[in-house]
Amino acid sequence: MKPLIYLDNAATTKTAKEVVDAMLPYFTEDYGNPSSLYSLGAKSKEAVTKARETIAGTLGAQSNEIYFTAGGSESDNWVFKATADAYEQKGKHIITSRIEHHAILHTCDYLAKKGFEITYIDVDENGILKLDELEKAIRPDTILISVMFANNEIGTIQPIKEIGEIARKHSVLFHTDAVQAYGHVPINVDEYNIDMLSASGHKFNGPKGIGFLYIRKGVKIRSFVHGGQQERGRRAGTENVTGIVGIGAAAERAFRVMEERNKREIELRDYLIAQIEEKIPYCRLNGDRVKRLPNNVNFSFRFVEGESLLIMLDMEGICASTGSACASGSLDPSHVLLAIGLPHEIAHGSLRLTLGEETTKEELDTVVAALVRIIERLRSMSPLYEDFLRKQ
Repeated sequence: MKPLIYLDNAATTKTAKEVVDAMLPYFTEDYGNPSSLYSLGAKSKEAVTKARETIAGTLGAQSNEIYFTAGGSESDNWVFKATADAYEQKGKHIITSRIEHHAILHTCDYLAKKGFEITYIDVDENGILKLDELEKAIRPDTILISVMFANNEIGTIQPIKEIGEIARKHSVLFHTDAVQAYGHVPINVDEYNIDMLSASGHKFNGPKGIGFLYIRKGVKIRSFVHGGQQERGRRAGTENVTGIVGIGAAAERAFRVMEERNKREIELRDYLIAQIEEKIPYCRLNGDRVKRLPNNVNFSFRFVEGESLLIMLDMEGICASTGSACASGSLDPSHVLLAIGLPHEIAHGSLRLTLGEETTKEELDTVVAALVRIIERLRSMSPLYEDFLRKQ
């Protein structure tokens, strides 16, 4: 059996050993409910407080601005639904981009049915938001601007600081879905004028089922889950102490090793891009070549079906993706690739390879060699490719 090569770290990451070690006592020894008054509960409460302070420190935020959730999708839903509820008297207009995660796009569809008007801003061929369109779209009844920090499919990093400045100038709340970016690139909420920010633990070597939402002090966003007084009355339910300890440990670890890790991943990322462009004809790098996440590589290969490519890579022991894991059951081409201008037939031939801290250069060489063989085989079965070559 061939050794596994995992290149789908945008979908999820391996939980780091030191994160697991930090979590274990809260399953079996320090298992008290943080809301309890006895010492066993106090230990859990102290652990939750420590994790909250750690995460706040990575963002330049205050600890009472961090709210723990079940993950990025819940955080995104909370932002949109609670903002719509709290600011409905001011207006019912929301601005976002065409390349957001489905947690946002589907929530926008839900709000549109409730009478809210959504404006979707275009991106350029590299996936970068058009700032002039954004500013023109703002109206007196605009209550929220939401633009993801970095795209989950093509890795493009948005001009978040400029977007935050535009939002602040027009006194509009600004949210960023930072699920792919947090733990991978530096973020300061004050520097970028961010009012709300979503993140998820399993994207930076933490556990699944835990995330957080940063809410700037003074933002009138209401409760999302009603019941007890947990999370300062804004999200009811007994705290997921083990998950919270895990995301706190993962955040501390991610920011501690970020500079060194980014340097290594960028080097490997650029090596992989160069090898693919050199050895596989009729391919296109998707996303900005420079303003992209350190570990993201996304290509479209002409005359190839992405699903066939994935199946054949899996047979070689290589884990990859055609785009968002949340949309993997869909046969439609990526909305992100269509938004950057790719025609359907080329968008269908996309492949996302996302590196992790254990990825090696030797693994990438193995992957490139496999891609060369597989793409040659798939193209040899394509009448469109034969016709294309005949016309050259």
